[in-house]
Amino acid sequence: MSFIPSAPTIEIVEKEELTTMLFASHDVLTDKAARQRRRADADRAVILGNAYHGKLDIYFQTADGTAKRMITTVWAADSDHITLKSGTSLPLRAVLGFDFY
Repeated sequence: MSFIPSAPTIEIVEKEELTTMLFASHDVLTDKAARQRRRADADRAVILGNAYHGKLDIYFQTADGTAKRMITTVWAADSDHITLKSGTSLPLRAVLGFDFY
């Protein structure tokens, strides 16, 4: 499933910038079904990254409420974080959605 952002333009950031960003302690998704779908999509992103070295777009939200987009490869995912190709991680609670292409 692809995530369709509601904002007309979303800033694209590099994965190396994640270390300078702050994320809220609460989940950006309030719907339980949406959180389950996000978790399944995270697992799908791991398969895409490990088996095919494929990239995807990850839409996420920082602590100040700003939506951002990152084009990257996902190497691992667990219930709390996703690990990216560079070794950096992103809290799963900050992820709005994924766009597979």
